[in-house]
Amino acid sequence: MEKTFRTESPDETQALGEKLGNRLKPGDVIALIGDLGTGKTCLTQGIARGIGIAPNEVVSSPSYIIINEYNGKIPIYHIDLYRLETAAEISELGLGEYIESDGICIIEWAERMEDGLPENCITINISWEDEKTRSIKIQHTLS
Repeated sequence: MEKTFRTESPDETQALGEKLGNRLKPGDVIALIGDLGTGKTCLTQGIARGIGIAPNEVVSSPSYIIINEYNGKIPIYHIDLYRLETAAEISELGLGEYIESDGICIIEWAERMEDGLPENCITINISWEDEKTRSIKIQHTLS
Protein backbone atom coordinates (compact mmCIF):
# COMPACT_ATOMS: atom_id res chain seq x y z
CA MET A 1 0.00 0.00 0.00
CA GLU A 2 1.37 3.43 -0.95
CA LYS A 3 -0.03 6.95 -0.57
CA THR A 4 1.51 10.33 -1.31
CA PHE A 5 0.59 13.53 0.50
CA ARG A 6 1.69 17.13 0.08
CA THR A 7 2.07 19.59 2.92
CA GLU A 8 2.84 23.30 2.68
CA SER A 9 3.67 24.18 6.29
CA PRO A 10 4.99 22.64 9.50
CA ASP A 11 1.43 22.71 10.87
CA GLU A 12 0.17 20.66 7.91
CA THR A 13 3.05 18.19 8.31
CA GLN A 14 2.27 17.80 12.03
CA ALA A 15 -1.45 17.36 11.29
CA LEU A 16 -0.64 14.55 8.83
CA GLY A 17 1.61 12.98 11.47
CA GLU A 18 -1.17 13.20 14.06
CA LYS A 19 -3.60 11.37 11.74
CA LEU A 20 -0.99 8.67 11.23
CA GLY A 21 -0.26 8.47 14.97
CA ASN A 22 -3.96 7.87 15.66
CA ARG A 23 -3.80 4.72 13.52
CA LEU A 24 -0.60 3.16 14.87
CA LYS A 25 -0.56 0.13 17.12
CA PRO A 26 1.96 -1.42 19.51
CA GLY A 27 4.95 -2.87 17.69
CA ASP A 28 4.73 -0.58 14.65
CA VAL A 29 8.04 0.63 13.24
CA ILE A 30 8.25 3.79 11.14
CA ALA A 31 11.29 4.32 8.91
CA LEU A 32 11.71 8.02 8.08
CA ILE A 33 13.83 8.82 5.04
CA GLY A 34 14.59 12.28 3.71
CA ASP A 35 17.24 14.95 3.40
CA LEU A 36 18.22 17.22 6.24
CA GLY A 37 15.47 19.76 6.94
CA THR A 38 12.64 18.04 5.07
CA GLY A 39 10.47 17.63 8.17
CA LYS A 40 11.19 14.21 9.70
CA THR A 41 11.12 15.56 13.28
CA CYS A 42 8.13 17.77 12.47
CA LEU A 43 6.20 14.72 11.27
CA THR A 44 7.32 12.82 14.39
CA GLN A 45 5.92 15.61 16.59
CA GLY A 46 2.52 15.07 14.99
CA ILE A 47 2.75 11.29 15.28
CA ALA A 48 3.53 11.64 18.99
CA ARG A 49 0.48 13.88 19.47
CA GLY A 50 -1.65 11.29 17.69
CA ILE A 51 -0.34 8.58 20.01
CA GLY A 52 -1.32 10.71 22.98
CA ILE A 53 1.78 12.20 24.58
CA ALA A 54 1.07 15.07 26.97
CA PRO A 55 0.38 18.35 25.13
CA ASN A 56 3.15 20.11 27.08
CA GLU A 57 5.80 17.46 26.32
CA VAL A 58 8.39 18.66 23.81
CA VAL A 59 9.29 16.25 21.00
CA SER A 60 12.75 17.12 19.69
CA SER A 61 15.33 15.56 17.43
CA PRO A 62 17.53 13.06 19.29
CA SER A 63 20.48 13.71 16.94
CA TYR A 64 23.03 14.01 19.73
CA ILE A 65 21.62 11.47 22.18
CA ILE A 66 20.39 8.98 19.53
CA ILE A 67 17.16 7.88 21.32
CA ASN A 68 14.35 9.82 23.01
CA GLU A 69 11.56 7.98 24.79
CA TYR A 70 8.06 9.43 25.24
CA ASN A 71 5.06 8.13 27.13
CA GLY A 72 1.87 8.16 25.13
CA LYS A 73 -0.97 5.65 25.17
CA ILE A 74 1.79 3.47 23.72
CA PRO A 75 5.51 4.08 24.47
CA ILE A 76 7.30 5.95 21.68
CA TYR A 77 10.97 5.37 20.86
CA HIS A 78 12.29 8.17 18.63
CA ILE A 79 15.65 7.18 17.16
CA ASP A 80 17.92 9.37 15.02
CA LEU A 81 20.78 7.71 13.12
CA TYR A 82 22.13 10.89 11.49
CA ARG A 83 25.38 10.98 13.47
CA LEU A 84 26.17 7.29 12.89
CA GLU A 85 28.15 6.39 9.81
CA THR A 86 28.41 2.61 9.62
CA ALA A 87 26.15 -0.38 9.98
CA ALA A 88 28.53 -1.65 12.69
CA GLU A 89 27.97 1.49 14.80
CA ILE A 90 24.24 1.08 14.41
CA SER A 91 24.26 -2.62 15.29
CA GLU A 92 26.22 -1.82 18.48
CA LEU A 93 23.25 0.25 19.70
CA GLY A 94 21.12 -2.85 20.20
CA LEU A 95 18.06 -1.31 18.55
CA GLY A 96 16.43 -4.72 18.26
CA GLU A 97 14.95 -4.42 21.74
CA TYR A 98 13.19 -1.20 20.68
CA ILE A 99 12.13 -2.50 17.27
CA GLU A 100 10.76 -5.73 18.74
CA SER A 101 9.02 -4.03 21.68
CA ASP A 102 5.35 -3.25 22.22
CA GLY A 103 6.13 0.42 21.73
CA ILE A 104 6.17 2.42 18.52
CA CYS A 105 9.61 2.92 17.02
CA ILE A 106 10.19 5.99 14.83
CA ILE A 107 13.60 5.94 13.13
CA GLU A 108 15.02 9.01 11.37
CA TRP A 109 17.67 8.31 8.72
CA ALA A 110 16.43 4.70 8.70
CA GLU A 111 18.14 3.95 5.39
CA ARG A 112 21.38 3.72 7.39
CA MET A 113 20.14 0.52 9.05
CA GLU A 114 20.46 -1.38 5.78
CA ASP A 115 18.80 -4.74 6.47
CA GLY A 116 18.01 -4.08 10.15
CA LEU A 117 14.43 -2.92 9.58
CA PRO A 118 11.54 -5.36 9.87
CA GLU A 119 9.84 -6.33 6.61
CA ASN A 120 6.48 -4.93 7.67
CA CYS A 121 7.64 -1.45 8.73
CA ILE A 122 5.98 1.73 7.52
CA THR A 123 8.41 3.61 5.28
CA ILE A 124 7.92 7.36 4.90
CA ASN A 125 9.96 9.25 2.29
CA ILE A 126 9.88 13.03 2.67
CA SER A 127 11.21 15.30 -0.05
CA TRP A 128 11.04 18.94 -1.07
CA GLU A 129 8.90 19.88 -4.07
CA ASP A 130 9.75 23.57 -3.67
CA GLU A 131 10.78 25.86 -0.80
CA LYS A 132 7.39 25.47 0.96
CA THR A 133 5.96 22.17 -0.26
CA ARG A 134 6.90 18.69 0.91
CA SER A 135 5.98 15.43 -0.73
CA ILE A 136 5.38 12.70 1.86
CA LYS A 137 5.15 9.16 0.48
CA ILE A 138 3.94 6.53 2.94
CA GLN A 139 4.53 2.88 2.07
CA HIS A 140 3.33 0.01 4.21
CA THR A 141 3.97 -3.63 3.51
CA LEU A 142 1.20 -5.57 5.22
CA SER A 143 2.35 -8.79 6.81
